[in-house]
Amino acid sequence: MTALEVIRPGMATTVQDWPGRTGYWQVGVPPSGPMDDVSFRLANIAVGNPEGAPGLEATMGGPALRFDTDTWVCVTGAPAPVTVDRARVAQWVPFLVEAGQVLDIGMVDCPGLRMYLALAGGLQADEYLGSASTFTLGRFGGHEGRALAVGDKLETADAPVGTRRRILFEEQPAISNHWYIAVTVGPHSAPEFFTRNDIDTLLNHDYEVHFNSDRTGVRLIGPKPEWARPDGGEAGLHPSNIHDNAYSVGSLDFTGDTPILLGPDGPSLGGFVCPVTVTAADRWKLGQLAPGATIRFIPVKATAAPAPATVGPARRASIPAVFSAGGDEDNGIIAGTTSSDGTTAVTYRRIGDDNVLVEYGEMRLDLALRARAHALHHALEQHRPDGLIDLTPGIRSLQVKVDPARLPQSALVPLLAELEASLPAAQDLVVPSRTVRLPLSWDDPSTREAIERYMHGVRADAPWCPWNIEFIRRMNGLDSVDDVHRIVYDAEYLVLGLGDVYLGAPVATPLDPRHRLVTTKYNPARTWTPENAVGIGGAYLCIYGMEGPGGYQFVGRTTQIWNHRHPLVAQGFDPEHPWLLRFFDRIQWYPVSAEELLDLRADMAAGRGHVEITDGTFSLAEHEQFLAANAADIAVKRTAMEVARAEERERWAAAGEFARKESA
Repeated sequence: MTALEVIRPGMATTVQDWPGRTGYWQVGVPPSGPMDDVSFRLANIAVGNPEGAPGLEATMGGPALRFDTDTWVCVTGAPAPVTVDRARVAQWVPFLVEAGQVLDIGMVDCPGLRMYLALAGGLQADEYLGSASTFTLGRFGGHEGRALAVGDKLETADAPVGTRRRILFEEQPAISNHWYIAVTVGPHSAPEFFTRNDIDTLLNHDYEVHFNSDRTGVRLIGPKPEWARPDGGEAGLHPSNIHDNAYSVGSLDFTGDTPILLGPDGPSLGGFVCPVTVTAADRWKLGQLAPGATIRFIPVKATAAPAPATVGPARRASIPAVFSAGGDEDNGIIAGTTSSDGTTAVTYRRIGDDNVLVEYGEMRLDLALRARAHALHHALEQHRPDGLIDLTPGIRSLQVKVDPARLPQSALVPLLAELEASLPAAQDLVVPSRTVRLPLSWDDPSTREAIERYMHGVRADAPWCPWNIEFIRRMNGLDSVDDVHRIVYDAEYLVLGLGDVYLGAPVATPLDPRHRLVTTKYNPARTWTPENAVGIGGAYLCIYGMEGPGGYQFVGRTTQIWNHRHPLVAQGFDPEHPWLLRFFDRIQWYPVSAEELLDLRADMAAGRGHVEITDGTFSLAEHEQFLAANAADIAVKRTAMEVARAEERERWAAAGEFARKESA
């Protein structure tokens, strides 16, 4: 076993394995893993490891490492000076580092951004949920859940090693300053969300990589869309806003008017439209997109996209251009059918070549649509076809992720339609539904700090600043902020999705429509949100599972919903998994002061906290009876809120908010 000492950590150097942490997308755990999986896999092949063995990923500048045992290594990825005791060695070729020597990987020479280091036997690393990949935002995996630091000691795993070999020039991925990236159209295209001119511009214009990019997403600079609709309705005032659905790594996510290519540390669920998605075989390119590089998106047919397993040793990645006879001309909609009772439209949307988004009904919040998605989710889990990887429900949808080599979309969609025809009526749905009581520190100082940071660092003139709660009041036509307070504490929130902003974060809506406060999301998003902040975006409430960016309008802060501390488990958490909440749980709030919340958070972090949970069920039929009995009063309250939102939209238009251009 080899020990390595970190002399210089480099920039954001982390332990990764491939394919990363799969199977937890539905609870907001991203796969992580190498951004450029081709270079990573080839490094492992060079030293005789399995392609997925843990190794190092470095960004822009690499580490300096002292070895205490003779070790075969290989460095791949973006071009950079590599030396052993100051003697230059080649990339893409395995070489021996002798005991006591220092391996030094310098700054990227250009083009490209990331380098990879594989060691014979692989690295010993902390596994979490089945993977050694580091997810720094979640603080788990790899080496102590973080990037390397000076003085860290790493060890090789000492796994069996096969034959070493150099990586031939024609096998090496083509790294450039101008990229051609294969995309499929969908899930959200023209004419529903974007104009035809928007899509034409997207596919015929060079986009520039913004310096503010990372593993969560690659932010791009490019034309602002015209948009095919004035707003997102009850999902939010901006036309990019939709009811939350699952994302894919490689989707081009428009957060407001800003396009972002979602990376392997990106969110699994969100409320923004995605017009195109990078094909699975081309996603390695995201890892080498350096600031200032340019991108041209090339539409391809999903059936023509190569399988990811064929990229790398099969040399497809060595071709710098993308050859295409054109993309699918269906605007991202593969097919459609109706529910088994004939009452609800079912739409099958393409997300890359490895996902299908099954969407129910019209673009509105209706728990019957969520019930239909749940019924399909359950049927697929029971059927479990070969090639199925992940099932991630949204508000009115279910994303089905597959291995396209084993279950291509051409076979998946007929299977989904066949299952749909066999599903029971949504009104028959009765599911477990626990009541979870959580503390809420109203207008918590940490959320005030986040707003102040936003005003100083991002945007001071936003309509929701300087106080989100006042903005919520105005958006919903309420007389005072006390009315906002009363409604939030009176409401019972039904959890419809998990992972909205990572790590078991719920997207939930009040069961009583009179409690459904509707807002819009920050545009542009915040760069920092405190862990377990509570906010409202569109018609939905969310608890942030961890620190990170965000866009929901704050109302307060609560205790942890993800158990970061194993094996100590606070009462209420399932020892078998770290997330607190489940689909169809009901969240109720009780008030605490900011000081009381800090004590409760400390108790939860120490594993001695307590969450009050009561078992129960949710019946859609009973819920619809409640809606019918209160229909008149619900209509009056909802109409008043809709009038207030229309007035706010007019104020935005008069102030030039919709014509505003975000600075690069």
